[in-house]
Amino acid sequence: MREAARILDLLAERGHTLAVAESLTGGLVAAELTGAPGSSRSFLGSVTAYATPLKERLLGVDGTLLAERGAVDPEVALQMAAGVRARLGADWGISTTGVAGPEPQDGQQVGTVYVAVAGPPGLSAGAGKVASLRLNGDRAEIRRESVRSVLELLGELLVDEHSENARAQDTEENGEIDVCSHE
Repeated sequence: MREAARILDLLAERGHTLAVAESLTGGLVAAELTGAPGSSRSFLGSVTAYATPLKERLLGVDGTLLAERGAVDPEVALQMAAGVRARLGADWGISTTGVAGPEPQDGQQVGTVYVAVAGPPGLSAGAGKVASLRLNGDRAEIRRESVRSVLELLGELLVDEHSENARAQDTEENGEIDVCSHE
């Protein structure tokens, strides 16, 4: 819950909002976020699109992509994140898709998970970012780790965006900054 609270604080500081698209986690990401006090400042809502056709119908995932690759795919994860961001009118969208088990799905082994973030246009995260995970454990452990991983990915991007904005503001105020690396 600490990571969820930290993310919600970062979003609130920026006046940004968040929407969630979930498949294998079945609402656990939304539950983690809403468990944090003050979540309504930034969390708009979620779509649990567990069945593959719902990913296309509700989130705008390309039907051809789903037919060719199945729901457990990095591009599907990215389209889910972008789709929920657009459909719910949020600044940020995150998604989870994968195989929690007990059986493989769409030719993918248990523990194959993709989590994605789609950020606001104009930011480096606007194009989105996907993390490919290969998780061990039982169904519950895979789902829990998927929640942790998608929140961690969003947290990293929020911190990166904040750092980029701070550097840009510093450059505007103080002139150019040269960064050199020494080996």
